[in-house]
Amino acid sequence: MSNTTTTLKRGPIVASLLVAAFVAILAQTLLNIALPKMMEDLNIGANTIQWLSTGYLLVNGVLIPVSAYLISRFTTRKLFVVAVSLFTAGTILGAIAPSFEVVLIGRLVQAAGAGILMPLMSVIFLTIFPIEERGKAMGMMGLAMIFAPAVGPTLSGYIVEHYDWRVLFYILLPISFFALIYGAIAMKNVTKTTNPKLDMFGIILSTVGFGGILYGFSDAGNDGWDSARVVTSLVVGAISLVLFFIREIKVEKPILEFRVFKYGMFSLTTVINVIITMSMYSGMILLPIYLQSIRGFTPIEAGLLLLPGAILMGIMSPITGIIFDKIGARWLAVTGLIVTLVTTYEFSQLTADTTYSHLIWMYTLRMFGMSMLMMPIQTAGMNQLPQTLNAHGSAMQQTLRNVAGALGTAFLVTVMTNAAADKVKDLVIAGKIAATDKVGMGAAKIEGTIFGINHAFVYATWMTVAALALAFFIKRVKPHSEKVADVKLEKQPS
Repeated sequence: MSNTTTTLKRGPIVASLLVAAFVAILAQTLLNIALPKMMEDLNIGANTIQWLSTGYLLVNGVLIPVSAYLISRFTTRKLFVVAVSLFTAGTILGAIAPSFEVVLIGRLVQAAGAGILMPLMSVIFLTIFPIEERGKAMGMMGLAMIFAPAVGPTLSGYIVEHYDWRVLFYILLPISFFALIYGAIAMKNVTKTTNPKLDMFGIILSTVGFGGILYGFSDAGNDGWDSARVVTSLVVGAISLVLFFIREIKVEKPILEFRVFKYGMFSLTTVINVIITMSMYSGMILLPIYLQSIRGFTPIEAGLLLLPGAILMGIMSPITGIIFDKIGARWLAVTGLIVTLVTTYEFSQLTADTTYSHLIWMYTLRMFGMSMLMMPIQTAGMNQLPQTLNAHGSAMQQTLRNVAGALGTAFLVTVMTNAAADKVKDLVIAGKIAATDKVGMGAAKIEGTIFGINHAFVYATWMTVAALALAFFIKRVKPHSEKVADVKLEKQPS
């Protein structure tokens, strides 16, 4: 088979995946700028509204372990169509939602589709591209995954400023329908199907475990860390996760294959990616609250502030992939983490007068640092795995990243909420303001919220320090290279 033929046959498959991935990630990022407006319209607080983000990530985190089973059980094409159909159904629900509860259900159904789609995309890319082209391939995948956040905040800001926030869901529908129809025609079956057993008890344990931990972290912002509900939720979640781990090691066909952690570089890169993800979500959730609720910027101004960083990240993604193929992940990761560390620290120094231009520069630089991290580190870990563990490795990485994103968001919003409340309480106790003074209390709440956001970014800074320390241990390992891609592509009808 000639390279040209291979490329031609890969083209429609790659295009189908990139369009579907684009709309799935666009859905996730579109709402970030809209959250302050939705809080106002639906009359709910930050700890409740963040469930539109954390709930999305949690369903992803629960479904992704099942993805390895689904990829083995069903054909590539059938699974792709089901995933995009679920996503489309969730988008319709969000568009017609009369209340927060219905919006949340729509988001969770969207997340069910995305939770199947994203690991499927990784496995297909790893299957159809040979080892020497994986950096470039992952860079291409990263381009679509980063282009969505580039247009998302600005588009969201414009819509929220001029129209109802439900229009955000209507915008997704035509792209989602196109992804479904084009993918149904263009997608080919490139993975092998078997008849594995599904470990239902393992799924229940992982759902209760991840869900319990996440609920505990989220509710601590409302009830405090010593609340009986929070403690019970965290304990039940932790016990369920321990039981889940024990079961997955002993069961013959686990839904999450922990044997992937026998490969040292895969383990190290997964831990680094988890820490980076927790830190990254701090900026995505906290900055829109600061920009709109505290500084009074319009939604479109808040969106435009995030745009240059997202565009730069998109431009850098394929470049980073090419550099990775030449020099490996270590120095890319170290450089990126140093930039991320400095800029994250800068965001822990926000005031009521921080200039718009300073915020743009810091956020853009932070995204530049992030552009050197995700895909190279993920690919470095995956390259060490044998082909037979690709689906399991991808499922493990993405499960932990999604759970880390959800936990990071819940934890950092809780840190912000608690620190803000403590600051206001301190001001009242110190006699600087009377509890009956409405104007003074309003000013105190603004001061408290800024303090809370800064406090959350301090935690994010220390997370970045931990990731940087670990990045120095990344090594270039000899990858497992099975020549299966061309054979599988030859079997497909033209």
